[in-house]
Amino acid sequence: MAGRDEDEPEGLNLDVEPPTEAVIEAARVLFAAPCRFFFAAQRLDQLPPPAGIEIAFAGRSNVGKSSLINALTGQNTLARASNTPGRTRQLNFFDLGGRLTLVDMPGYGYAQAEKKVKEDWQGLMFEYLRGRPNLRRVALLLDARVEIKESDEAVMDLLDKAAVTFQIVVTKADGLKPPGLARKVAAVSALARKHAAGFPEVLVTSARSGAGIPEARASFAALASGY
Repeated sequence: MAGRDEDEPEGLNLDVEPPTEAVIEAARVLFAAPCRFFFAAQRLDQLPPPAGIEIAFAGRSNVGKSSLINALTGQNTLARASNTPGRTRQLNFFDLGGRLTLVDMPGYGYAQAEKKVKEDWQGLMFEYLRGRPNLRRVALLLDARVEIKESDEAVMDLLDKAAVTFQIVVTKADGLKPPGLARKVAAVSALARKHAAGFPEVLVTSARSGAGIPEARASFAALASGY
């Protein structure tokens, strides 16, 4: 493995090999396919029939879920954030070229941590997570600038119980200088390793600058059929 670049922040997981240019390009082509909203569900009996591979996006309110989904697909208005944080209470389904389904989950933790998580997530959200046979991964978004909250850890516990693999995606990475970002990534990497459902690779992204978006596409594209 090549040595660390002098400009690379210390503390990042260097054991994860970066995707090759061919993988990056294949993922770009996949995410450049037409992506459309096709379903919204507020109750378990409203869920669309399982079809294809699903990736769900979860995170605290204002963590940047809509911005990340838009950046991945290159569509600025595909996913829209609610004007009132914590207001959305439904699962929104997007079809990506018939290859992947992206699921935008409600934000959690806008008001008083763990109690709010239980209210919002123990019902529809938890039932969806544990009962969806084609759900391959949950992208769990954490804001680089915000400390890890009790609500984040409560959701990780729920994902463990649901036996659904989650991958931490650090968002708004451009909001920290390299040393601070390195510390953040090291902390969330250690946290993921404490959970049975935690995926070892942490993705570091900025929807505003585009940093980390090609690598995130590559990681998610690997779950699609044929990859």
